[in-house]
Amino acid sequence: MTMPGPALDLVETDPSLPGSADVVIIGGGIIGVSTALFLAERGVEVVLCEKGVLGGEQSSRNWGWVRVMGRDRREIPLAMEALKIWDTLDARVGGETGFRRSGILYISETEQDVANRDAWLAIAKPHGVDSRQLTADETRERMAGAAIRYKGALYTPSDGRAEPQKAVPAIAAGARRAGARIVTGCAVRGIEKSAGRVSAVVTEKGRIETSTVVLAGGAWSRLFCKGLGIRLPQLKVRNTVLRTAPVEGGPDGAGATATYAYRKRIDGGYTIATAGANLHPLVPDTFAFFRDFRAARRAEGEAVQAGLSAQSWRELFEIASVPLDRPGAFERHRILDPRPDPKSVLKAFEEAKKALPKLRTVEPVQIWAGLIDVTPDVVPVISLAQELPGLATGFSGHGFGIGPGAGHLVADLVTGNPPIVDPSAFRLSRFADGSPIEIAPPV
Repeated sequence: MTMPGPALDLVETDPSLPGSADVVIIGGGIIGVSTALFLAERGVEVVLCEKGVLGGEQSSRNWGWVRVMGRDRREIPLAMEALKIWDTLDARVGGETGFRRSGILYISETEQDVANRDAWLAIAKPHGVDSRQLTADETRERMAGAAIRYKGALYTPSDGRAEPQKAVPAIAAGARRAGARIVTGCAVRGIEKSAGRVSAVVTEKGRIETSTVVLAGGAWSRLFCKGLGIRLPQLKVRNTVLRTAPVEGGPDGAGATATYAYRKRIDGGYTIATAGANLHPLVPDTFAFFRDFRAARRAEGEAVQAGLSAQSWRELFEIASVPLDRPGAFERHRILDPRPDPKSVLKAFEEAKKALPKLRTVEPVQIWAGLIDVTPDVVPVISLAQELPGLATGFSGHGFGIGPGAGHLVADLVTGNPPIVDPSAFRLSRFADGSPIEIAPPV
């Protein structure tokens, strides 16, 4: 069983930087490449800089779910728009993202689970979702003859799945064909200003003159914002994932209980994940944002545990800012590749095998972990900021499925086009203007 991060599809990138661009995007995850695609399609001269490899962090390490179901009410409209984009994305970019509308199940084991899902349905139905509660028999049928009889499930047939290791490379290739320039192995060290406005970005490979910068840095966004004097309350959470060998049969689509989550892959195997065994590495920001995350800590309960890790010690030495003419943290750490927790994900796999007999015939072939960028209200920031024309981060483990919609919205904001959805719920200022921290109830 191999342990490094998952292998990504190869994609050609650009060897050099331009001297100037209309927009510079920092970060080559699914949000960054989606933003590049939508800007390039509008004729905007855009360059994307990625310090490591495209999709090398959480964008390729996630579960691969593409869903509206279970989302915070503030995310539902954008998630629905993202699903529409996913439908046309392969044709749009001329590549394979692995997207299939195969349905998702939130499997109910207790009466409280059923009640929680009824409550979410009441919030979501006005948006026109096709989610519904299944009976125990209907749930067993959707799970291809599960060996455990569950109480039921919340089911959304229009939700889907895609392949994290394919999606970012495919979208990036499509963005380049539309005119975007994408440069990897190119860390952005910071931003220059003139007369109080952005005038350039400084990278390890040179300077790019620009008036507009989009930060789509995922787990790195907080550190970059700190160097600009922007307070972005964001922490990191580690989740561990397992990939199995291909297996004939088994349930299509994806589903989750309190102890395991599964997704059918297009290679015939399954992605298995822990549904509640996540680790927050204690870092200096843990204490800096202690008050901001009070409500989130109460809501998560034991689903997230705090503890020391290699990330704790690493960030302890990254507090001080570094001059733009010197290498910094973004060059020292090209790809966040946290040590996974095999024990927790193998336990989840054992639980999944109890319910899904087909999994008993297959072995795990790879385990990896990723660091998820989390905000105090578990809702992303997609916003304009005075010091930064575009900011998209803090997707709290929800970013892969919503990514194309978020990229569209970011492109709308920086070009002044009518936004695909109302962006006010995603504004950065909500953490500073006295707005209450609203945490969605469990689903």
